[in-house]
Amino acid sequence: MKTRIASGVVGLVLLALVLWAGNVVLSLAVSLICLIALNEFYKSVSNAGYRPVRSLGYLSALLLVFLGFEYSFESIKEILNKMMSMQFLALFIFLGVMFLFSFIIFLNDKYNIIDISLSFFSLFYITFLFSFIILTRNIEMGSYLVWFIFIGAWATDTFAYFSGRLFGKRKLILSISPKKTVEGAIGGVFGCMLITIVYGLYLLNANVLDKVPLYYFAGLGLLCGVISQLGDLAASSVKRYVNVKDYGDIMPGHGGALDRFDSILFCAPVVYFYISFLF
Repeated sequence: MKTRIASGVVGLVLLALVLWAGNVVLSLAVSLICLIALNEFYKSVSNAGYRPVRSLGYLSALLLVFLGFEYSFESIKEILNKMMSMQFLALFIFLGVMFLFSFIIFLNDKYNIIDISLSFFSLFYITFLFSFIILTRNIEMGSYLVWFIFIGAWATDTFAYFSGRLFGKRKLILSISPKKTVEGAIGGVFGCMLITIVYGLYLLNANVLDKVPLYYFAGLGLLCGVISQLGDLAASSVKRYVNVKDYGDIMPGHGGALDRFDSILFCAPVVYFYISFLF
């Protein structure tokens, strides 16, 4: 527990520095963490005998860097807008599918349909979901609002842990995560709602946000409290299938990057779309 708390404090300080440093530094950091998480995922599924195509995943992680830059020239802005359009996304998906299928066509003795399916899945599960951290930071007042992502994930995790230790009796999903309990899950949701409301009140009092009803923050906390636990369970289900305890050991007491960010990956899109539609 001491190791877990110490590494958690160090991680929190690093996170605060990265978020304070601005969009470019954040995009570089997210890109690096995404690379590490992809590598952990590929190593884990390789442990089960699969051979994912790693190059496309690593390329997608490097592309995240460009989300954090501000472009001053109109021509570059126009290009960037086109790149973020549905047409470009559809083109990227199409080229990705063709690229991956080339492996089971020309290297069919080494790769099969499961290998390239895992490769394609990793783009959406890891790179795509990581991108919402940068996108949230890019919106107006994003330097404050992006904290909802980390609050949503970590408050849920913390309250679920202690609620489970104190009151846990009924197992949540024994086959996936033997230690998680129904009582812990409920405590995690209510704890997330509480901390989200407290942080929302701080933003209102600091005039960062104006005339946002408190129940908006309660709703965001509710969604994050539920979805972050689904993210944790999703990562656990993959680890159980490929028979690994942790994805890595980059953070003492916390496991790998994907272990630490599994809940955040699910929270980030929720926060981004919730704020975009309601705030």
